[in-house]
Amino acid sequence: MSGTLVAGVGNVFFGDDGFGVEVARRLQSETFPEHVQVADYGIRGVHLAYQLLDGYDTLVLIDAVARGEPPGTVSLIEPRLDGRSEVAPDAHGMDPASVLAMVHELGGKIGRVFLVGCEPAEICERMGLSEPVERAVEEAARLVRRLVQEGEA
Repeated sequence: MSGTLVAGVGNVFFGDDGFGVEVARRLQSETFPEHVQVADYGIRGVHLAYQLLDGYDTLVLIDAVARGEPPGTVSLIEPRLDGRSEVAPDAHGMDPASVLAMVHELGGKIGRVFLVGCEPAEICERMGLSEPVERAVEEAARLVRRLVQEGEA
């Protein structure tokens, strides 16, 4: 295993669910060390799972995460991985936990996993982020940059 994958996930057609995609798009225009790959996976969970089979020391997922905080709150979570899933794969909308479980079930290994999450204000059928979530995009991008610079990711 080697390298770091920074993966923005979410559905841009459901408002704040597109948060991870927007952060990844912003980061893609920047220069990172050679071992860091930044990509927008959107709702292509199966694609992300197969990419992870290549083996990465670190995965940084960026996504909207409802935790009961005020909308726009950015959180850094290091999820516990147990490799189990009760969810059947859905090629068009796998959540991050299902993606990680699928990688495990396919025999892949992932080193450390970080989730940079943002509390959504509204997830509904519409394009664009709500105002508090839009303001959180740069904060999340700074957090990803810090993880990479400090060698965490």
